[in-house]
Amino acid sequence: MKEPWRGISVVVDPVCGMNVDPKKTPYKTLYKGKIYYFCSQHCKRMFEENPELYLSRGPQIEM
Repeated sequence: MKEPWRGISVVVDPVCGMNVDPKKTPYKTLYKGKIYYFCSQHCKRMFEENPELYLSRGPQIEM
């Protein structure tokens, strides 16, 4: 299996903008052929509910 994160030290969680280590996080999902990594189950769930929102607008910071 190809590991797309190999050589990448951190990626940005598309929901909250936090830096995430793709080798360590258990939270990831496949969308339109690309793997997205998350800091938490909450961010993963939010992305899965409306991926186009986060892909079009970028991370949404909740206050």
